[in-house]
Amino acid sequence: MIFFDFINLIEKLQEKQLGGLPSQFKLAPKLRTRFSEELIQSRKPKKAAVLALFYPDSNNQTRFLLTERASYNGAHSSQISFPGGKFDKIDNNLQTTALRETYEEVGVPSETIQIIRQTSDAYIPPSNFLVAPFIGISEVTPFFTPNDEVAGIIEVLLTDLLDDSNVTSIEMETSYMKNIEVPCFKLNDYIVWGATAMMLSEIKDLFK
Repeated sequence: MIFFDFINLIEKLQEKQLGGLPSQFKLAPKLRTRFSEELIQSRKPKKAAVLALFYPDSNNQTRFLLTERASYNGAHSSQISFPGGKFDKIDNNLQTTALRETYEEVGVPSETIQIIRQTSDAYIPPSNFLVAPFIGISEVTPFFTPNDEVAGIIEVLLTDLLDDSNVTSIEMETSYMKNIEVPCFKLNDYIVWGATAMMLSEIKDLFK
């Protein structure tokens, strides 16, 4: 999608009703669908925020940013995700968290990003985080300088997200799931699953 056309969609994106859990659950592992809102709240989840940053590339095509997490001894080691992280007491709100973490992780200054809207919270059972996703835009191509939390920068065409042929499923084994079929996106030859896929599914439905 040409970035000019993307810009012209912003007002509609801001006004359109969110798909919520029905949109997210299209790409949710079965384990996640077992968690009701009441159960989530009873676990007193930690707060976090992420940013889906859209921008023009050198050909004026609309892309968005994903990152490959560095390898570490934790639940989300080496996963594909949006830039973001946990709420800090220095943050005024979760939007501030998303912008601060984006600057810390990939070096994009907050003042160059316009927040378009917040989408539905996504719950992550293994780490007990309730994540607030935000959609933002940069009107110029960002220069990314990843920190040591980020193993790789992944720049995905918006048209690839909207292409239904990039939705698939894989059999996975993790620290908390054994040999289960998981719905996912295949983007830039990366498998995107879990909470990031759920958030992307809702974003995809917004554009659809």
